[in-house]
Amino acid sequence: MVSSPKLLSFLLLICVISVQAQDFNSVKSIAERRVPWLAKSLTLSKIISNEKDVFELSSDGKTVFIAATNANAAAEGLGWYLKYYCNRSLSHLGNNLSPVSKLPVIKEKIRISSPFQYRYALNYCTINYSFSFYKWEDWEKELDWMALNGVNIMLAPMGTELVWYNTLIKLGYSDTDAKAFIPGPAFTAWWLMGNLDGWGGPNSLQMMLSQAEIQKKVLTRMKDLEIEPILQGFYGMVPHDLNKKVDAFKDAQIIDQGTWVASEFIRPAILVPTNDKFNVVADIYYSELKKLYGSDIKYFGGEPFHEGGKKAGVDITAVAKSVQDVMQKNFPNSTWVLQGWQNNPADALLAGLKKENTLIIELFGENTSNWEQRKGYGGTNFIWSNVSNFGEKNGLYGRLQRFLDEVYRAKESPYGNYLKGVGIIPEGLNNNPVAYDLMLDIAWRNEKPSLEKWIVNYTTYRYGSYNQDIVDAWKIFTQTVYSSPINEKGNIVYQEGPSESIFCARPSLKVNPVSSWGTRKRNYDTKLFKQAVALFIKADNQFKNSETYQTDKTDFLRQVMADKGDKAYDDLVKAIQEKDKKSIKDKGNQFLTMILQQDSLLNNNNYFALNRWLNQAVALGKGLPDANNILYNAKAQITFWGPDNKSYTRLRDYAHKEWGGLLSSLYYSRWKLFIDEAMNDKITPANTFYDMEVKWSRDSNLFPIKKLNERKLLAIQKRILE
Repeated sequence: MVSSPKLLSFLLLICVISVQAQDFNSVKSIAERRVPWLAKSLTLSKIISNEKDVFELSSDGKTVFIAATNANAAAEGLGWYLKYYCNRSLSHLGNNLSPVSKLPVIKEKIRISSPFQYRYALNYCTINYSFSFYKWEDWEKELDWMALNGVNIMLAPMGTELVWYNTLIKLGYSDTDAKAFIPGPAFTAWWLMGNLDGWGGPNSLQMMLSQAEIQKKVLTRMKDLEIEPILQGFYGMVPHDLNKKVDAFKDAQIIDQGTWVASEFIRPAILVPTNDKFNVVADIYYSELKKLYGSDIKYFGGEPFHEGGKKAGVDITAVAKSVQDVMQKNFPNSTWVLQGWQNNPADALLAGLKKENTLIIELFGENTSNWEQRKGYGGTNFIWSNVSNFGEKNGLYGRLQRFLDEVYRAKESPYGNYLKGVGIIPEGLNNNPVAYDLMLDIAWRNEKPSLEKWIVNYTTYRYGSYNQDIVDAWKIFTQTVYSSPINEKGNIVYQEGPSESIFCARPSLKVNPVSSWGTRKRNYDTKLFKQAVALFIKADNQFKNSETYQTDKTDFLRQVMADKGDKAYDDLVKAIQEKDKKSIKDKGNQFLTMILQQDSLLNNNNYFALNRWLNQAVALGKGLPDANNILYNAKAQITFWGPDNKSYTRLRDYAHKEWGGLLSSLYYSRWKLFIDEAMNDKITPANTFYDMEVKWSRDSNLFPIKKLNERKLLAIQKRILE
């Protein structure tokens, strides 16, 4: 029987429609999870284009049409429609995703393409400062955010613990000795970077298996959304006792790497990659990685001699070649992703690499221009990025104009051909959503946007509608906390992350900085900033039920109070130095009251509450034999950090948090002791505070949130703005 031409055409049309309806189901699923009111009106389809990443948007008021070259571009298209047409957005500090009364019409189809191959996200440290205790539900939201912002390559070394455990067992390690190499869940980043081993552990096998199962789900979802993961490669890092534990390696060339951070942590050793034993370990490592996470990984991170380490007598060029060769053998045509940080990667290392299989992340773009000084890293593809936040410390910060200027300056420079992408690489993401939105937005703009105009759009989609007071306030924010200050020589003012809060400091008569490598200096006009906050708060009634507005309001008020804390601290120090007992008591009480007021303010918002972080740790540890240790990891990381065998550590308070619950417990107790002893002409020694910090970290208190009623909260707000 022969079908008629009309019938064949009809069947073909049905097939085409059916195929198109199935395009980008992973993106449709994002809409169903985050904006179900929009999902039923979405039609997604695939387009063919010479440009790799393109999306098209159109809407007739009933249906929203998103056509794209791939799932990642389609997800960005969905995010673009939500932001710039519906005034809706998802963020790490609040969501604005309520239904719109009527779907906006796009009268003429818009077409947007990315000028960059890569849109990158994450720092090794982010894996711990933000994600230490993530379960699958948390990762699902994280990946939705990444996709809606067009991220198409993301550092994802989670689940490496089990890879290493299996590798060491294969090498002949006992269960106990293998676990001793692997750190606790809040400290894996610094192990992967070769800075320490074992600290915060040991982990149970159940814990490692659980993390591996979560990682499998993460990688599957990333594949569906066309986000390339960067997994941990093997670069020679081995336990420092490998040649003592395994006879086959007793004569292997293993270089002890000494210690990290002023002799506080013993580093893993380096099995020299030019040694014949290197391939033995590498092949086992990659074999175990394949068993767990597949053989289709295209990108690997990790590098030898990170932030120091001993390499005397080692041919770095030959080392680089060996590391990349074994990577290529196990994962053909894979790319080694290196960090452009300080003098890293060394010219000698780059000389040994295949440039077509190498990618560099320019980390510290807000302060340095390594891409320029290193002449495009000797002609190596790189991604421009910025850290902006260290330790996920609270604080308003982000050099927005610098981001715009440097990206487009690099793009138009003699090294522009090597600029393959832009991205975000903060040590922690739960802060300053404006900084991350701007950087990832740049990735879809061929021409440099006006910051002033972009901020108007940002405030509209962040809070849900336009408000003149908010816009005027934000213009001042871009001139203060989000400015890009220049010194008298015309150079960018160097600063590592936000200005720190004195309330979080380990007490002394000379606190500067609060944490190692941080700063208390305010490189902005604090009075002008406070005026802008007062202006922002004029819109409070209109945005009473807006989570994003209320979260930002809390953050802005927190910053004003932290600014005021500097003056209160100076007054207290002066009283102590003058040994004026009455003044010490008065100034001390004032300072302690400010800490408690700050605590009350922050405890009224879950994003600034210690309880949120601790509950994540409890949830991850539920049913596991190391549940108590997981909670200990959560507390240790944000206080004394480690190790726990010294009376002083340079890393203490590195990841301090200006959070409700933490302010009223540890921070208040430290300052109260300091003030009480000052009344008796004593200065509390550092080891006393260290003991308090360790004791606090070992306690099981989860510090439940204690919210104030609106009247009391408004009273605190008024006092802050006085």
